[in-house]
Amino acid sequence: MNHTKDRAQYPSATEELDVVHPLNKGLGVVERAVPLGEVPNFRWNLLREDLSLPTAVLYEEKLKHNLQWMQSFVNAYGAKLAPHGKTTMAPKLFSRQIQAGAWGITLATAHQTRVAYEHGVRRVLMANQLIGRQNLEIVSRLLEDDEFEYFCLVDSAEQVELLGNFFKPRNQTLNVLLEVGAEDGRTGVRNQEQLHATTAALARWKSQIRLCGVEVFEGVLSDEPSIMQLLHRTVDVTRQLSREKRFDRSPVILTGAGSAWYDIVAEIFSKAEIGEEKELILRSGCYAIHDVGSYRTAQKRILECNATARGIGSDLQTALQVWAYVHSVPEREKAIVGLGKRDAAFDSRLPVPARHFRPGSAKPVSVPVGWTLTRMMDQHAFLRVAEGDNIRVGDMVAFDISHPCLTFDKWRYLPVLNSDYQVIDIVQTFF
Repeated sequence: MNHTKDRAQYPSATEELDVVHPLNKGLGVVERAVPLGEVPNFRWNLLREDLSLPTAVLYEEKLKHNLQWMQSFVNAYGAKLAPHGKTTMAPKLFSRQIQAGAWGITLATAHQTRVAYEHGVRRVLMANQLIGRQNLEIVSRLLEDDEFEYFCLVDSAEQVELLGNFFKPRNQTLNVLLEVGAEDGRTGVRNQEQLHATTAALARWKSQIRLCGVEVFEGVLSDEPSIMQLLHRTVDVTRQLSREKRFDRSPVILTGAGSAWYDIVAEIFSKAEIGEEKELILRSGCYAIHDVGSYRTAQKRILECNATARGIGSDLQTALQVWAYVHSVPEREKAIVGLGKRDAAFDSRLPVPARHFRPGSAKPVSVPVGWTLTRMMDQHAFLRVAEGDNIRVGDMVAFDISHPCLTFDKWRYLPVLNSDYQVIDIVQTFF
């Protein structure tokens, strides 16, 4: 079988990235597919109602600030950053994260890996097990590019056998990280028996499968003592594998950290002595966008407890909002807004009203304290207001979001705004 990459089957996606197509929501009028570079020439402005609402927008200054903030934090620990790309699935943001200093991009699936590769990413840490023939085929084709560096996770002998049997006839070598898991958690080895079985399988397939380090995702746990225990156990496993000379890469990768406990991972892993040189990689993904829900709560704890974070002298900022029109004010304490479950995440908490703008006025203002969403339907949201509040049909309301991952996946294009609400760029997603 010829496994040379079929460029007709895997064409470059650069043209898709550089074109804005019509018939997508949240944009101004586009009569035909236009090059992305032409968008600033349209001079769309949110406050002039040049965009069709609802629309999800990014704020350039806040986005830039967040990229710099997290890179400063990671650098302070002598670590490297592989932000989780599943948050946005926006290759333009991947590129900006790498330009800001990221070591690579973390992803969760073979499909996401292919999207990143076709848009120029050449180092991917897939924080998941690689399972299934078609997913293996995708990665195999990408590995034919010698400049592409790829890592996935293993946590069982059965999985190692599947990988070895697939890659051996192709004369390819796969880089893997051993995943450590928690009881009642997600994936990952739980005990010494599973660890020994997995490492024995890795030894049998040493010519095809390279053990490059150890990975953990602490976000499956919710309390700090349990998280610290898991992280220390991960260090112990890494130290044990080093003593047994199991690793095929130097430095050894030691990686963890979602978006809620990255400070504790940095503290414990940066001080860990494993018996040989290590490369500490943090994988927080939501920092570039941030939110007003669970990640804001987590960030508040981090600033209170972590001197390095406080020393940066600023905080992460919410870089994403969804704007929508007031459609109706049918009752004295209720307004209906054209924002629904098809437009914004609602799993963690409902969107939070933040800014109010009446077309023709000078600028947006903060909403009154009592404005709250009480319910969302597919295309509508129920906004509780106070009797006598100055709200009318046609007003525009900006909503902050909790859990940005599940807002991004509802939009193919997100306008990027400057401080004057002018559209200066478009970010495209590939979910």
